[in-house]
Amino acid sequence: MSGEYSLPDVLERIYHNQLALEAAVMELTLWVEHRGSADVGGNVRGALEAMGENAGHIKQGLARLKGMDLR
Repeated sequence: MSGEYSLPDVLERIYHNQLALEAAVMELTLWVEHRGSADVGGNVRGALEAMGENAGHIKQGLARLKGMDLR
């Protein structure tokens, strides 16, 4: 398997996509809140908090996988 398609590298790209989506959703949340929809903003912030917590676990898991050198 080519190094750029190894399991750790593919998972890292998925992780980067998660971070990008999280940032995009936060921008939309700020936009919605600015227009007076605090309830929707609060709900989205709860989901974003879960994404942030999961991101930490994913990053640690990726570091362990890369240490195993699964290429």
